[in-house]
Amino acid sequence: MKHSADLLDPNSYESFFSFLFVLKNEKGYEADVFQPNGLPVIKWQDIVEDIEQETLKVSISKDIKKRVNMIKTMLSTMEDGEINVSAYDTAWVALVKDVNGSDKPQFPESLDWIANNQLPDGSWGDALIFQAHDRILNTLGCVIALTSWNLHPDKCAKGMKFFNENLNKLEDENMEHMPIGFEVAFPSLLELAGRLNLDVAHDSPVLQQIYAARNLKLKKIPKEILHTFPTTLLHSLEGMPELDWERLLKLQCQDGSFLFSPASTAYALSQTKDQKSLGYLSKIVQKFRGGVPNVYPVDLFENIWAIDRMQRLGISRYFQPEITKCVDYIEKHWDQKGICWARNSEVHDIDDTAMGFRILRTHGRQVSPDVFKYFEKDGEFFCFAGQSNQAITGLFNLYRASQVLFPGEEILENAKEYAYKFLREKQASNELLDKWIITKDLPGEVGYALDVPFYASLPRVESRFFIEQYGGEEDVWIGKTLYR
Repeated sequence: MKHSADLLDPNSYESFFSFLFVLKNEKGYEADVFQPNGLPVIKWQDIVEDIEQETLKVSISKDIKKRVNMIKTMLSTMEDGEINVSAYDTAWVALVKDVNGSDKPQFPESLDWIANNQLPDGSWGDALIFQAHDRILNTLGCVIALTSWNLHPDKCAKGMKFFNENLNKLEDENMEHMPIGFEVAFPSLLELAGRLNLDVAHDSPVLQQIYAARNLKLKKIPKEILHTFPTTLLHSLEGMPELDWERLLKLQCQDGSFLFSPASTAYALSQTKDQKSLGYLSKIVQKFRGGVPNVYPVDLFENIWAIDRMQRLGISRYFQPEITKCVDYIEKHWDQKGICWARNSEVHDIDDTAMGFRILRTHGRQVSPDVFKYFEKDGEFFCFAGQSNQAITGLFNLYRASQVLFPGEEILENAKEYAYKFLREKQASNELLDKWIITKDLPGEVGYALDVPFYASLPRVESRFFIEQYGGEEDVWIGKTLYR
């Protein structure tokens, strides 16, 4: 009697294949027919498909493992955060003269970065998306920096050509996506360009509108408050006239920056030669190899948003040890008055605070909802004190945070009611554009959250929706310039 192993004998192939067949039964389905020796028919197509499926499973498993390890490495090396370089901020750093009194630049490597990162069309800025405000601001800043040191006249000419050809496009763009403080920062650059005799059409209608917006905003800025308390104005000192630096230096962050803004800090250094400002800039210029981001550090922002994205995408189970460390970090730097994108800040925002609150509470950490009392006035909630308009994502994240409430937490009840009403009104008027981020499907994210409350949302269903809404690397954040 032959065993199954005998079927592998080459001499038995002919008799073996003669038994490999299937018959159709009366209902039309394939029925296995057994060989005389009692063994079932072997269908070669099934064997091939099984092997292919197993190979695919192994391949997918290896690919997942590779990607998981890559993300684990990213999470373990975040430190103060990783974001792309801002040409605008780098230009302000490049303008700083040697603090020891020579006629040389303090940061020549920043000039090198500018020279090496001009785009083919003559502009500077985000290469993956064309946003006129961003490109115009970055380009003029870089041309001013190079011209100030009499460097690369060819690059400057190409940059000014782009500037003048695209200036009028500012009128056509959605104002919601205008970079932070553009109406103050841009006129300051125009004044510098005028002193350098750069060819700028100052009588352009769009420039006149920007100048008018600047004058209106500067009139609203309370100079006494600016010089007395930490506010968001510290982030944009490079656009402010008539500053009292002796008083402002008392409002520096612990790391020597002015609200974590390289451009603002570079301007302060050029005016004061302050050693703490020099230390802050020297550190980040070295870290980013000549360039600097538009804000740094962003440690809390990265820890918070990394957790949120992994959870909403349904992949957090792969990173539980790393997530726990991130939650520990957020808890360590939590402040009962709120947080912002970086640790040890005296200025707080509702966006990071709401996200941090939600993550801490859903991970079982003790956190008081009273933190939101610092973002409420006369029944309305705001992102920053003194803001001129609301951000969609700020109120969206407040709404999400307000749903992880316990009975009797009135401030969260009020926040939920206010945010829900605000978001529904914006949804009804088709105005779900945000001033902090350009994302793939913000209306879809908001719509799902409004229609499916937290207590009724199934995690896997939510992940399925969010996978469709998530833009990944195509999403771009809006600061003084665009960043990722």
